[in-house]
Amino acid sequence: MITLIDLLKDVRNCTLCAEQLPLGPRPVVQASSPARILIAGQAPGRKVHAAGIPFADASGERLRTWLGIDRDTFYDASRIAILPMGFCYPGTGKSGDLPPRPECADTWRQRLLNELPDVQLTLAIGQYAQAWHLPDAPRQVTATVQQWQTWWPHTLPLPHPSPRNNLWLRRNPWFEDEIIPVLQERVRVLLDA
Repeated sequence: MITLIDLLKDVRNCTLCAEQLPLGPRPVVQASSPARILIAGQAPGRKVHAAGIPFADASGERLRTWLGIDRDTFYDASRIAILPMGFCYPGTGKSGDLPPRPECADTWRQRLLNELPDVQLTLAIGQYAQAWHLPDAPRQVTATVQQWQTWWPHTLPLPHPSPRNNLWLRRNPWFEDEIIPVLQERVRVLLDA
């Protein structure tokens, strides 16, 4: 029987889509069986690829603020698992990073989730994570986030915390006014338990 440690080693050595990755494979994940919160993002950006650390960029700073936690807590794998839909930087397209490579979710996602039995809150960040974790949700991020109570308290759809979404946040002040305080309280309860 394969353990999570062995599975993560296999993930980190994965080269399934190496030929399609402009900077080559460098899977960036964080997981440990006792984690109670799962962050399901899109795929690492260029800075995260270079650092090899999930959310090691401005998106991570905003996400930690939304969660109300510090860096040490965020990077404690025994508390928070970080499994993007694609584990490697997919490259850049005309309007930002390309979509996550589908091979990751197809090959690894369910196997990894099976090894995280204590997850009580999944943060589905962006359209690709929402499509996988909330298959019956609307296909538009705004509509899905507006309906957040449908999946609460087990799953919460979020917009991407990237600075590219500053305009979205300005146009949708209800998100930070209504959802973030509820999210921070749930995170605090889960991490204090």
